[in-house]
Amino acid sequence: MNSCDNSVPTLPFSLTPAQQQILDLASDFARKELWPLQQRMDDCEWWPDHVMPALAQMGFLGVTVDPLEGGAGSDFFTSGLIAQGLARWNHAIALSYVAHENLCLNNIARNGSPALRRRYAPGLCKGTLIGALGLTEPGAGSDALGSMATTARREGDRYIVNGRKLYITNGPIADVVLIYAKTDRTRGAKGISALVVEKGSPGFKVAQKLDKVGFRGSTTAELVFDDCVVPAENLVGSENEGVAIVMGGLDLERAIVAMISVGMAERALDLAIDYAKTRRQFGRAIGEFQLIQGKLAEMYVAVETMKTFCYRTLAHANAMEPGGGGRGEIHKLTAAAILYAAEQCTRVASDSVQIHGGMGYMREAEINRLYRAAKLLEIGAGTSEIRKLIIAGELLR
Repeated sequence: MNSCDNSVPTLPFSLTPAQQQILDLASDFARKELWPLQQRMDDCEWWPDHVMPALAQMGFLGVTVDPLEGGAGSDFFTSGLIAQGLARWNHAIALSYVAHENLCLNNIARNGSPALRRRYAPGLCKGTLIGALGLTEPGAGSDALGSMATTARREGDRYIVNGRKLYITNGPIADVVLIYAKTDRTRGAKGISALVVEKGSPGFKVAQKLDKVGFRGSTTAELVFDDCVVPAENLVGSENEGVAIVMGGLDLERAIVAMISVGMAERALDLAIDYAKTRRQFGRAIGEFQLIQGKLAEMYVAVETMKTFCYRTLAHANAMEPGGGGRGEIHKLTAAAILYAAEQCTRVASDSVQIHGGMGYMREAEINRLYRAAKLLEIGAGTSEIRKLIIAGELLR
């Protein structure tokens, strides 16, 4: 470093002071405002209606959206840090935040027409509208594109959508759903288009709210489209070219969902450390026993390597151009980051439960909520098996 350089120095692979400030702001807000909501959300699959507007007031919504459309004009890395901070204290809200902010709003902002962005971005940025993404179907999970059965037929100035979407985060509460449907079935995955569907559209309904093991309160639903009428101007991008939006969106989704794993693992480690210091057996704190110390050391290494890998991945994703993704280094890297982060989060949560012993197995325990939730991170946004196929495919290309 030049001796005359007065900038604040940072270590390689660490956050800048500004980035650390963003993470601390999100974490402090979540600890004070969102952590107290955990129990009721878990008990009742309850969504607190005030949360999205509160996130908007903090500047956490529309992070990557142009200020002229109500956003902050910041970057993808920032939204990842916010997801990490929220996930430390309320992982269910962090998941709904990502579905709204990244899967729906960011996709519209990156790929939508100016008119579409003006129509939906301001409300999504204010939290007066809640967003969701509709990709997975009853018969199309890991093979989401090839097995997609939902169709959209153009009739004049509108599309007629028919099909079902399953396991949709924010489904019961969403005002705006970005869906994918086949507009040319003869072209398979290359005949898919993206459409924005509003709540209340003729032929659109929430079929059922689903009851989950974890991430409870981040509501999930099956959505049904029965001759659903969608204005043609709600097409995102070009007709039959939705696959590029899907693949680029999935890469960004994997990078940011990995940050939920990071935040959850950090919290699981902190809970284990606190319990190891205070729980006494055989006349001393259990943290004095080497087997417990060994677990804590391994958990710490996992958390620190997760952070380094995921921050590096966010930095790469930051530079991804609209229409990019679905191939090359970013495709491999995002799959690798979420694969590693999810599996390590499950391991850290499990070890933390083990350190808590019987207390950790009680449903009302915070570590129990983290443990029940962690497994989803190995399934959603592409299973661990699909992630490995992506990595190997790029290595062998």
